[in-house]
Amino acid sequence: MHIDDETLTNHGIHAQKDGRVLILACGALAREIIDIININGWSHLDLHCLPAILHNTPERIPDAVAWAVAEQRERYGEIFVAYADCGTGGLLQARCAELGVEMIEGPHCYSFFEGNAEFAARDEISAFYLTDFLVRQFDAFVTKPLGLDRHPELRDMYFGHYTKLVYQAQTDDPALTAKARDCAAFLKLDFERRFTGYGDLEAALRPL
Repeated sequence: MHIDDETLTNHGIHAQKDGRVLILACGALAREIIDIININGWSHLDLHCLPAILHNTPERIPDAVAWAVAEQRERYGEIFVAYADCGTGGLLQARCAELGVEMIEGPHCYSFFEGNAEFAARDEISAFYLTDFLVRQFDAFVTKPLGLDRHPELRDMYFGHYTKLVYQAQTDDPALTAKARDCAAFLKLDFERRFTGYGDLEAALRPL
């Protein structure tokens, strides 16, 4: 299955109803989840993704997840929510508990990609994180929403309290690394690359 990043950002993807278990995920995780499913031969899993751009308005995520669960519940015996808290202040976890569905542990994808325990131990309050998807979609999630393409002088206001950009690489792609380094330079931040692979994501999906 090939899905372009613009579709994942603004529209998401709909499940094909080929399996018994549905993974309801953020569009930013689609490529990684598809890779994990294919690598392991988990043909019983279907993937349904909400638009990744919801992360720019995290207060909308709990309702969007609840609506999608209600829409898909009769079609699947089990639904797993592939979102962490993602800036909802615990509201998503509370909503999932009400709906009786499980979700990924952790505050956000940066944490479970690195490994929740290791991420918490680092306690990096001055790091700005990017994943493969966010490097590819840097303009859609950072430059344009913050107006930095029109007003570059706003960089210090938004990013003055950060000291470095950490690129959590899911793949070993020199072109993405170069682009991530350019993103760090654009934000006037030090650059660090960490190869995380899928982190805790595969472990979270394996029990399904």
